[in-house]
Amino acid sequence: MCLIVFAWRPGHALPLIVAANRDEFYARPTQALAAWEDAPGVHAGRDLEAGGTWLGVGPQGRFAALTNIRDPGQALGPRSRGELVAAYLQGELGVEAYLDQVASRSGQYSGFNLLVGDGRQLGYLHARDVAPRLLEAGVYGLSNAGLDTPWPKLVKARTGLERLLDTADPQRLLALLADDQPAADGDLPETGVGLATEKLLSSVFIASQNYGTRASTVLIVDDQGRRRLVERSFGPFGGHLGEVELSV
Repeated sequence: MCLIVFAWRPGHALPLIVAANRDEFYARPTQALAAWEDAPGVHAGRDLEAGGTWLGVGPQGRFAALTNIRDPGQALGPRSRGELVAAYLQGELGVEAYLDQVASRSGQYSGFNLLVGDGRQLGYLHARDVAPRLLEAGVYGLSNAGLDTPWPKLVKARTGLERLLDTADPQRLLALLADDQPAADGDLPETGVGLATEKLLSSVFIASQNYGTRASTVLIVDDQGRRRLVERSFGPFGGHLGEVELSV
């Protein structure tokens, strides 16, 4: 997952709204959003290469999502980051206890940002931080740096989400995630991948021959704990592969 914008509003009729794009190589085998037969109550896409996931929901109001940190010079961790989301969705530890546990072994993974929640709390951990934090009510964004790092695509998507909070219409949120306009050269971050790649990665929705947005996902949670998930899947050059909608 490479872009997540979300509104966390405890006590509101819609306490959690999430709009997220997962960017990955098209060749990496992936299962679209579905119920996991081997994990009752878990609904998520699945990375069929390593077995984990990038975003999903689980029993008892559990939600988790992850983005990678873009840093060509970082050491590669021996474990798959996707297992961090999957383990929380299938586990029983609370938000703070789980993030504390992950923080104690974050060196086993390449850089990541991790969000986990249970309907009462929403917590965040950056792999390079000593301690996780519980998030207060607000509208936030995550890309491939830290929370709310003002990359152009993050600012654009977060602002777009703020404008859609009153309606929380999944199709309008998916349209927000489909913005393929790249940032101006002068606004690009410098993450060590070169100008052409920075440009490619600067749009909310990424499309190319080998790498791009594989899934756009919207999650809307109401104050009764009901969760609506809508996901669109894509192939090379942004070709539409299908749409899944679940209410759990």
